[in-house]
Amino acid sequence: MPRRLNDGDPGRFTAAALLFIGLISCLVVYAVFSTLLRPQDHALDSAVRSQDHSRVDGGGGCCRGVDNLELWGSAVKWGTDFKFNSSDECCKACKVMCSGNHGPCLCDSWVFCGDKEACGSKFGECWLKKQNDVLVPDRQEGGQKVMWTSGLIFGQGQGIVGFETEHGVLHVKLHPECAPHSVYYILSLLSMRHCAGCQFHRAENRGSYWDSQGNHINNAPYGPPYAMIQGILQPEGNMFTPIPTEHCPTISRGSVGWVGSGPEFFISLANHHEWKQSYTVFGSVLPEDMEVAERIAGLPTRTDVWNSVNVSVLEKPVSLTVRRMKSGQEQEESGS
Repeated sequence: MPRRLNDGDPGRFTAAALLFIGLISCLVVYAVFSTLLRPQDHALDSAVRSQDHSRVDGGGGCCRGVDNLELWGSAVKWGTDFKFNSSDECCKACKVMCSGNHGPCLCDSWVFCGDKEACGSKFGECWLKKQNDVLVPDRQEGGQKVMWTSGLIFGQGQGIVGFETEHGVLHVKLHPECAPHSVYYILSLLSMRHCAGCQFHRAENRGSYWDSQGNHINNAPYGPPYAMIQGILQPEGNMFTPIPTEHCPTISRGSVGWVGSGPEFFISLANHHEWKQSYTVFGSVLPEDMEVAERIAGLPTRTDVWNSVNVSVLEKPVSLTVRRMKSGQEQEESGS
C-alpha cells in the first residue's frame, strides 16, 4: 500500500416451561440488540456503505472531537442546563438530533467542557449548536488555553467534497466523528485559493486478485498490484502539520486514508483486511464515483522501488483540486 503498505404436576410443569421460554426469549432479544449495537470492526465494509453510505462514520459509533477548540454558532441546547460526564455523551446527544433521513440536522456541532480544573463551574457543560455553514464552521478560538472540546456532525448528504480531476470528480464523504483533525484539514483546503501540487502519482489496479466489488479472490496474492491509487494533499508553498493518528478501521473499497500522518493519502480499490487497522480513514468515495478511481488506476505507469517495494508510478501525475460540493438542499434552493 502507500509507502509503508508494502417436572412435577401440570401447573408446576407449565410454570417451569413458561419461565424457560421467557429466558430463551430474553437471550434472543439480547443477542439481537448486542449485534446491532456492537461497534463494527469493518464499519467501512462495502455492504454497509451501500445501505446508507452518507451515514458511515468508520466505526459504527465514533464520537470524536478536537481538544482545545471552541466552535461558535447558534445554540440549540444550552450547556448551562445540559451537562454530561464525557465528550462522547455530548457528541451522541448531537447525533441523536441529526439521525433523520430527511431534512437538515437540528444539531451539527457540539462543544463540551471536560477539564474539571480548567472548567470549574462549567465542567460537564454540553452546548449543542447549529452552524450557518457546516463546511465553514464558526470558530471562536483555539489553542492550549482553550478548555473546550468541539466536534462536527455531518448529516444526510452533508460533508461531501469533490476531488476534481481531468478524468472525473471523486465525491468524498468526510467522517468528522471518527477523524476530526483530518476533516478540519480537508475543510481548510476548501478555503485556499489553489491546490497546486495536489495530485495522484501512483496507480495500482486490482489485477486479477480482487473482483469488481473489491473482494479478494481465494488463493490469489495480495499484490503487486495493490489495488489503490495514491497521491498528496498539500498545496505548494504551504506548511503541513502532521496529523495525529485517528480512527483506523479495516480498509474497504472506497476508503480514503492517510499514509502515516499525511499529506500522502490513498484511495483503496479493494477490501484490504490484510492491511489490518493501520491507517487513519477520514472519508469514503461514493460508490458511483469509484469508476473514476478505476480509470485513474488504469493509466500508463512505470515501475519504481519505494522502501524495497516494487510500485507502479504514473507516467503523468494527475492533478486534483478539492472543491465544495453543493448538498441536495443547496441545489434546490439555488434552482428555485
